[in-house]
Amino acid sequence: MLSEQEKREIRAELAHYEDRRAVSVEALKVVQASRGWVDDEAMRDISVFLDLPVAELEGVATFYNLIFRRPVGRHVVLLCDSVSCWICSYDEQRRRLEEALGISFGQTTPDRRFTLLPTVCLGACDKAPVMMIDGDLHCNLGEANLDAILERYS
Repeated sequence: MLSEQEKREIRAELAHYEDRRAVSVEALKVVQASRGWVDDEAMRDISVFLDLPVAELEGVATFYNLIFRRPVGRHVVLLCDSVSCWICSYDEQRRRLEEALGISFGQTTPDRRFTLLPTVCLGACDKAPVMMIDGDLHCNLGEANLDAILERYS
């Protein structure tokens, strides 16, 4: 069941749009911000609240790669795999991240501290390779700064 806080936040978003469908992404983001991810029960609750089919919401959730449909770690690491990052040592940075975290893409560390995911583009091609952790963009990744960056997220 949606919490009263989640309902209030979704209602606030509804005030900005004429079409309830337009609020679906925001409603998913509200629930995810509150719970860390969007499970099937929450999907059904949002569906009822917005009077939209679950299948339509599922389509939205699977289209947007930052809506998590399974549990993630406290910190989500998004490694950019765009062309610019590939050219600027993406493979090396991916290997270093996987080594440092002890996981591969799509996995979460046993202590639930980090989840590692690829992402198509973070929009900082001039500073490649880049990654984002919890909305913080980290640029010009290299051996010297990768461990220090990860240490910030304890």
